[in-house]
Amino acid sequence: MSEAPEVVDRRSTRGRLMLAGLTLGSGVAILDGSVVNVALRSMGRDLDASLAQLQWIVNGYLLALASLVLVGGALGDRRGRRRTYLVGVAAFAVASALCAAAQTPGQLVVLRVLQGVGAALLTPGALALIQASFRPEDRAPAIGTWAGMSGIAAALGPLVGGWLVDHASWRWIFAINVPLCVAVVLLTRKNAPESHDPSDTGRFDVPGAALTVLALGAATYALTASGDSGGAAVTAAWVVAVASAVGFVVVESRSASPMVPLAVFRSRVFSAANAMTLLVYGALSGVSLFVVLQLQAAGWSALEAGLSGLPVTIALMLLSPRAAALAERTGPRLPMSLGPLVCAVGTVILLAATEAPSWLTVLPGMTVFALGLALLVSPLTASVLAAAPDRLAGVASGVNNAVARAGSLLAVAALPAVVGLTGNDYLEQAAMADGYRGAMVWCAVLLALGGVVSWFGLGRGRR
Repeated sequence: MSEAPEVVDRRSTRGRLMLAGLTLGSGVAILDGSVVNVALRSMGRDLDASLAQLQWIVNGYLLALASLVLVGGALGDRRGRRRTYLVGVAAFAVASALCAAAQTPGQLVVLRVLQGVGAALLTPGALALIQASFRPEDRAPAIGTWAGMSGIAAALGPLVGGWLVDHASWRWIFAINVPLCVAVVLLTRKNAPESHDPSDTGRFDVPGAALTVLALGAATYALTASGDSGGAAVTAAWVVAVASAVGFVVVESRSASPMVPLAVFRSRVFSAANAMTLLVYGALSGVSLFVVLQLQAAGWSALEAGLSGLPVTIALMLLSPRAAALAERTGPRLPMSLGPLVCAVGTVILLAATEAPSWLTVLPGMTVFALGLALLVSPLTASVLAAAPDRLAGVASGVNNAVARAGSLLAVAALPAVVGLTGNDYLEQAAMADGYRGAMVWCAVLLALGGVVSWFGLGRGRR
């Protein structure tokens, strides 16, 4: 008979230090997912990279993270959540140091994939440790803190990246991760108790993991390659992606020890929240990518383009805990429906930032977008974890993270081709402005659909 996991008081010194280690670790991984966007033009010039290669510098990381984050969650539940989290942090630090030394686009893409592997191990572990280690009454406030700080990390990415690109080199956006990861290891190893799924059978779902990687990898290749070429290779990639996705569902439904127990999707809240996540995080990545590329194409410096995301940082810092409290009182339906719709309005306002964007055309849209994002982030995370049993905390966190990264991955792969951007168009102001307008419209549509899915999918329940 397994021992009950150790429980930590969030307000104790140990609880605060543990939460600091978990939020900082997740923040570093999330920061690296957004900090790269503002450095892409500098990387492209320095490494002589095409738009497709720049897409893969972003998507190599997202692909590894999206396809392996379920593996990370399952490994944590089976082998120890703290252990898996710390291994992921260490791997992320090593890969970051290597990224800083990359000499060609191909090298950087490969190393970004390795960095994504580390992120896939640490990302679900943070939320799983919060859910398993804090007292039940402390979990929602802790998740609210985690969500707010994670959102701030994502928003700070362009700002930090812009400053480093303008005053040092794009290589420092990777090198800066190393000391931060060392701090995470020291905080977490001492303060976070170990925990795992007591129903662990010791078996691991290798076929399910392989099919996940194959489905996402093939879909990403098809979407990215369709912008520059077509034909048999793209068609074959789509066939592989669809067949692998169907195969994954079949394998998971028949496996005695599935990586993703499909029973969790019987929860209407869990399914609706993840459907909304796919749409909203896809749009969020599209907005983050295209805004900084458009502003730099129009003559803004990397730092100025990064500063455009400052309203998001401020809104998430100030409003995420309040949004979590609102969801506790009213249920998640209202904030998770209204938030994406407010984001969609902000995205439409950002259409004004085309030929000669100024702060007066950028700040209003970014501010409205930030208010909507702050409204939905904390309730979304809390709803997903509350909808699954505690013993599957790692799986629930892994599924939601995988869905979020898959949405980002597919949006970054598809949007440039959908709006007609290829080759070195990202360096040309007129071509970039046309592509930017189309991308903002698509992102607004995705956000509005996310709000509709939440309204009809979550129901009126308070949990």
